[in-house]
Amino acid sequence: MLTEERVRDQLRNVIDPEIGMDLVELGLIYDIGIHDEGRHVDVTFSLTSPMCPVGDLIQEQVETETLAIEGVDTVNAQLSFDPMWNPDMMSPAAKLFFGR
Repeated sequence: MLTEERVRDQLRNVIDPEIGMDLVELGLIYDIGIHDEGRHVDVTFSLTSPMCPVGDLIQEQVETETLAIEGVDTVNAQLSFDPMWNPDMMSPAAKLFFGR
């Protein structure tokens, strides 16, 4: 059975090219919903800035990586700025990396 943790692990392959760290560690994955016995996944994610020039590329990568999970047929990757991302949302490892 597909779990949120499995999806998060897969999304570690999506790297913010401007920062060089994955979306999970950066705290940019806001929500994951698994439906239809794992065949459909909703991913709510954010960007470090609304002006991020690679937002479309990141959304495409979120979709591609989620669809790469066995059994997933469809994905809805939804960009959200609610709440607005801030560095406090990063994982402890990411904070340490950036000296926070």
